[in-house]
Amino acid sequence: MRWYVSIGAVLVAGILAGGDVAGVAAPGPGSQTGPRLAENDMSVDVELVLAVDVSYSMDIEELAIQREGYAQAIVSKEFLQALKSGPNGRIAVTYFEWAASTDQKLIIPWRLIDGPESADAVAAEIVRTPLRRASRTSISGAINYAMPLFEENNYRGLRRVIDISGDGPNNNGMPVTVARDAALAKGIVINGLPIMVKEPSYSTMDIDNLDYYYEDCVVGGPGSFVVTIKNRDKFKEAIRTKLIMEVAGRVPDRPVMPAAAQSREPRVNCMIGEKIWQDRWGR
Repeated sequence: MRWYVSIGAVLVAGILAGGDVAGVAAPGPGSQTGPRLAENDMSVDVELVLAVDVSYSMDIEELAIQREGYAQAIVSKEFLQALKSGPNGRIAVTYFEWAASTDQKLIIPWRLIDGPESADAVAAEIVRTPLRRASRTSISGAINYAMPLFEENNYRGLRRVIDISGDGPNNNGMPVTVARDAALAKGIVINGLPIMVKEPSYSTMDIDNLDYYYEDCVVGGPGSFVVTIKNRDKFKEAIRTKLIMEVAGRVPDRPVMPAAAQSREPRVNCMIGEKIWQDRWGR
């Protein structure tokens, strides 16, 4: 029997696991301190790092929808079809949550997905870890945390991809463009999932045109792309679309290139998050 998940299941799983859905997650089977290495070196179509924002600007319902979206996408018929379209028919994936520059929590160490059974197992791991929220937003910290993960597994991917979802600009840690360029120099592709389901507000550090910010300041590499979520009802659909494109290695109709590579100024100041934080709190 195939495995299914709902938002209620995500929230209940978090409570039953002994964690505070609005606090720090309790340790669990999917929250080990380091990646689990494959027994043997194995070629995969992509080594995929899923880096998921859990900053306080994300409300509990959004966090639950986000978790549900990833879990349902991984077990979807479309995802499994994309999986088999690659030359190896398998991928390696790891999933972590991030907030401040020093706050990253590994939820799922490296796992191989090569069919329905392994997809179900990964989806179950995503759901059973308690939800949490934390302060600040450091996209650069997430990228810096993600880069070494590729060296800590025994998989050999045709592509290496960091997939970053978030609902605000970098406001903590090093400038996001510095971290991005370091990843691109290693041949890593960065894709983005900017979440724009709420009107920008003073309290949440939201900005207008977060999609432009992600395109010009965050993502990069051959075939990189941004899938924007502007409607809460489209959250899960957008996650599924993004994962299918990454697994199948599809290039979007309008590939995204960093502004620097296009010899033009970014449409959004890449330090806007740091500037807003400084203007409001003076530090």
